Amino acid sequence: MAGKNGKMSVGHRILTMNFHNEVKFSDQAAASFADMDFGYFQENDQKPSDGICHDDIDDEEDKNPINVAESKQYWDDQNQLLQATLIRTSSIESKIRQITKEGMREYVLAGEKCVCRRPVIGGGCRSCMRREICERLGNAGFNSAICTSKWRKSPDIPSGEHTYLDVKDKSDPKKGEIRVVVELNFRAEFEMARASEDYNKLINRLPEVFVGKAERLRTLIKVLCSAAKKCMKENKMHMGPWRKQKYMQAKWFGTCERTISSSSFVDEFSSCDKQQKTKAYMPKASMLTFDLLENLPRLQQFTAVRVL
Repeated sequence: MAGKNGKMSVGHRILTMNFHNEVKFSDQAAASFADMDFGYFQENDQKPSDGICHDDIDDEEDKNPINVAESKQYWDDQNQLLQATLIRTSSIESKIRQITKEGMREYVLAGEKCVCRRPVIGGGCRSCMRREICERLGNAGFNSAICTSKWRKSPDIPSGEHTYLDVKDKSDPKKGEIRVVVELNFRAEFEMARASEDYNKLINRLPEVFVGKAERLRTLIKVLCSAAKKCMKENKMHMGPWRKQKYMQAKWFGTCERTISSSSFVDEFSSCDKQQKTKAYMPKASMLTFDLLENLPRLQQFTAVRVL
């Protein structure tokens, strides 16, 4: 029997969901809900044929053994650095990743349920999925929020905005506040249409959904933007400002507005509500009723308030 297929819009493309395909995660056995990668380094990377596909490189440069050796060494180093960064994780990252994975699985299997009037075919709306994941993280006790970062145009980069999820944790006073970024469209943020084979090989190592600490994300951005610059240089193509490291960092590290999930909001302010309820309530009367005090003795326990 043929597997059930569905499509979900993620970023600038449509992801095809094959609910009978197995997807391996770094922390447990294969899952069979959608063609998505969560977590970190995957051991099932495809091995493309050796060589670099550059349409505009001169034949002399192609035959130069020094250039070929330097290029190969560079891409080997980038792959090793990327792998070393992705394979690291912590307990809080694993917990958040597991909740995110379960939430996305149930959201996709539940079918289309867009409530923001921007429905898409098949797997649902990215905004609604983001909201669902944020709510689940909040219900699990995490200080989760939907973050919208915006930045102005500068001489180096154009203006822009980006929406993602983050979780702030202060459970360990010694470590201070830990910020974990949840990006549901991570790999697509770094894909390029005319990329070289080496760059695509590097990008294919990335998880479709990133869940990791902020400092880990900074390292990945540095590695990937350096690789994009190298790719454009080898292809003798101009690198757009939206590919620069400064622009990519602004997406997740620029000034942002945090919209806290309802459950997190309740947890954060519940203690304040309790304090307010325990305060003694003293009824007050307006000065407009002050002339009635003699006729209404029961109001004499009220405190007069001047109306300005």
